[in-house]
This record gives sequence, C-alpha cells and structure tokens, in this order.
Amino acid sequence: MLRLRIRLAHWPRRTLILTDTPRPDCPDCDGEGGHNRDYGDYETGEYAGTEWDPCHCWDENRRWPLLPLPRIPRRHRPHADPWGNGYNDEPPF
Repeated sequence: MLRLRIRLAHWPRRTLILTDTPRPDCPDCDGEGGHNRDYGDYETGEYAGTEWDPCHCWDENRRWPLLPLPRIPRRHRPHADPWGNGYNDEPPF
C-alpha cells in the first residue's frame, strides 16, 4: 500500500513531487524509514561517518514529478549598499 505525500524537490529544478512515505506502524523502523548506522575507521576504530540503511517498508526512490515550478528572478536593487546591513548609520541614530 502506498502512503503518498506531496514534497518540494530542488534538483535539477524546483518541482512538486508525489512521493511514498514509510509505513507509520512498521516494527523495524517505527515509521522513520530506516536507521542511521555509525561506523569507525578500520585501523584506529575512530568515528568515520554515518550511513543510512533504508527500511524494507518503503522505497525512497519511488517518486513522480507533478508540477515544475517557475524560476522567479531576483529583483535587482541598484540603490542598496551591498556592504550594508540595511540600517542607516548616519546621525541621528
């Protein structure tokens, strides 16, 4: 059974997508969709990173694009000081 939701994807372009979600009553992942697993360096045993192990209750690659969103151009403000913080430091303060 699919548990669908709408999400916003940013790559390669902003798009609304329909995606599957983890099963909320899954006994293996408790609805999280997987587990983080820390691992260490083989020689020293020090922390080397974290890997994500997805759960079998969902497919994180199952998604369908619904609607590409338009690119909104940024407004150019020629009168704004690029080094300023938006406040005027001229008297009176």
